[in-house]
Formats: sequence, structure tokens, C-alpha cells
Amino acid sequence: MATIGTFKKTGNEYTGEIFTLSLQAKGVRLVPDLRASGENAPSHRVLVGRAEIGAAWTKKSNEGREYLGLKLDDPSFAAPIYANLFDDEDGEGYSLIWSRPTTRRGD
Repeated sequence: MATIGTFKKTGNEYTGEIFTLSLQAKGVRLVPDLRASGENAPSHRVLVGRAEIGAAWTKKSNEGREYLGLKLDDPSFAAPIYANLFDDEDGEGYSLIWSRPTTRRGD
């Protein structure tokens, strides 16, 4: 697992930055998706400036802890990036955590 971003929450919106070897984005915003309908619709849209680079879904861990599951995509990516936004233990901010998806042998 790797922390690829840090965020702060103001109201229902999150603002922060995402940094990987190929992506350096400041001013990233996760805003509530007011158009969302249906149980599989994202709860938030991920924006950098006016560009939408992904979506997020509200999820709940086995321990009952709420977090956001993000799917980030961009034409420069070979494949979408999946990560989870968790609140920090100190309650001050949020960390975007990425881990490589596991693949089964023979895939």
C-alpha cells in the first residue's frame, strides 16, 4: 500500500493533491454528485480544474468505518487507478491509499 494523496474536508467536499510517478495533481476536488441516482451511482466526482478525472463511492469497512473508494482515469493512464480515501487517525485529514490489485496465477 502507498499513500498517493492527502486531502482535507470542508462540508461535503474534499480538496487535496495526488502524486504518483506519472501524476502530479494539486487542487484535486471530490465533490458530491448531486445527479447520482441508483444504488451503484458514484457519490462524488473527482475534478482537477474543470476536468473530471474520476468518481468515488461511499463504502463501509468490515469494522463499520466509512471511506471513499475512488476510480481515477485519464487518457495518459495505461489503465484506471483504484484507491481508497480514509480519514487519518489524528482526525486532521484524509489519506488516499493505493495498492496494486492482486491477480490470480495463470492470468
